[in-house]
Amino acid sequence: MARIKQLSKHLINQIAAGEVIERPASVVKELVENSVDAGATKISIEISNECRDIRVADNGSGIHPDDIMLAFSKHATSKIATDEDLFDIHTLGFRGEALSSIISISKLTCTTRTKDFETGTKVKCENSEVKQVETGCAIGTIMEVRDLFYNIPARLKFLKNSNTEFSYIQEMVQSIAIINPQTAFELKKNGKTVLKTSGNNELKYALKELFSSTVTDNLKEVLKTDALAGLKISGYVSTPDFTRSSKKDFHIYINSRTVKCPIFMKAIDTAYKNLIANGKYPFVVLNLEMPPADVDVNVHPTKKEVRYKNTNMVFNFIMTSIIAGLSNHVEKPINTNQSNEPSEEKIIEFKPIEPSVIFNKNADEILIKNTTHDDNTNIHIPVKTEQKQIFKPIENKPEEPEENIVGQYKNTYIMVEKEEGLEIIDQHIAEERYIYEKLKSEKNIVSQLLFVSDILTVSATEAELIKENLDKFEKFGYGIEFTSENELIFRKVPQMIAKVNPQEILADILENIESDIDGLEEKIIITTSCKASVKAGQKLSTWQMQEIIKKWRTTKMPYTCPHGRPIVKFFPHKEIAAFFQRNT
Repeated sequence: MARIKQLSKHLINQIAAGEVIERPASVVKELVENSVDAGATKISIEISNECRDIRVADNGSGIHPDDIMLAFSKHATSKIATDEDLFDIHTLGFRGEALSSIISISKLTCTTRTKDFETGTKVKCENSEVKQVETGCAIGTIMEVRDLFYNIPARLKFLKNSNTEFSYIQEMVQSIAIINPQTAFELKKNGKTVLKTSGNNELKYALKELFSSTVTDNLKEVLKTDALAGLKISGYVSTPDFTRSSKKDFHIYINSRTVKCPIFMKAIDTAYKNLIANGKYPFVVLNLEMPPADVDVNVHPTKKEVRYKNTNMVFNFIMTSIIAGLSNHVEKPINTNQSNEPSEEKIIEFKPIEPSVIFNKNADEILIKNTTHDDNTNIHIPVKTEQKQIFKPIENKPEEPEENIVGQYKNTYIMVEKEEGLEIIDQHIAEERYIYEKLKSEKNIVSQLLFVSDILTVSATEAELIKENLDKFEKFGYGIEFTSENELIFRKVPQMIAKVNPQEILADILENIESDIDGLEEKIIITTSCKASVKAGQKLSTWQMQEIIKKWRTTKMPYTCPHGRPIVKFFPHKEIAAFFQRNT
């Protein structure tokens, strides 16, 4: 074996570059994030020479001429200084590895100027050698990378074709542009603009520029704060009837940093459970703000992986925030400053929700169900024992306007005329969504006793599963009695499905459960709501259609059924008129 010797500075940088710079998109990420950290309001990215030539120009703060040489050395940064700073990160970059890595595998020219100097500085780097000269330029920084991987032929072989590599770059720039709507971005490929944002500081407008109005028209706002835990989440999620075929449009951020976080993704999946079909995913743009000390971003050189101090708290906060957003519960920022002077502080408050009051006539208290807090705490107020009833004053509420029912198509779809166009609603799925939510919220399900019930045979595994969870069946109105080890009868079923064959109910509930105890309870609810709903192909009177639509409109999630199928298709009047070549 050869003797041990010290590696050269250039070789050390090349080895380190393998961790930080995987492909051209990695270079773009590091340079653009530096521009964001420098406070730039305009960032231009130009790509050419099969993604091996990269130019990033910004109008940020620039680099001080006395610091420029140090900036290209390994582990040199202005963003942290002490051990404590590593646990209080407020910038995208902080490791001080990117520039030294880039100059070891490319030919780089940096032109920069700060506002304190009339002239700028130009630095040329090649093979980790740095040369500096004075030059005239605007305030900001221009980084020009040429011949990426020119001195590492093996790395070039691993790159995909230029179109694929550019798609990675475009996704990277898009991701950074989303979370920085205050900055104008422009991405060019071989001189042609392929991405551009105006930087007007409105996230939804930026999403419209980066994607389309079709996307933004199907978004629900998410905004929630937990002051005690120091958590805040903001952004948008798509309605469950607007989905994607992959998680490619999960744009998730921690303190405005792009991350790939399994905990975050699992919270999204859980929030959309029983709202979208299997294999479909929502469009998501969410930024979770939290104390830097509570999240570790120094897990990997790419800084995409994170670890939390309290994983469960973060998971539940994200999940409940998404559910609230889909249910139209969003915090409202209120400016409490009464003077005419502009206020720098805003107080975020929840829109007050009146608690529901339930009087228990068999007890000596009133139960106030607290719906304004996530913990659903209940308040018990003692009352005099002789008080037997509570009468609520009758409110003269205006009657809800009747739906303008056009008719029923194929005895399956209800057509409703709206001012803006035509709604076509699946009658079975709409009622299924209403019943599903009703079952989820009700404590006592009305049951129908069965005087005669067929004996149902189940497998040993299914029998064991049912026996262990008889209380869950009872909770949702099912009374089951075993007559032998593998045989059972239904003593009662929910009244709303009393006419359904018990064998059919049980088969649907047990289908694909595979001893998933949590899934069993959900399956009971889904099966009950499905069996209790009006069927496709069933002719309905106008009154019946009115009732179905009226109840469906009261649901919290009126987008899909518990299986994830869309409930309604809307045809704008403008589109209908345009098809028939009418102006209105």
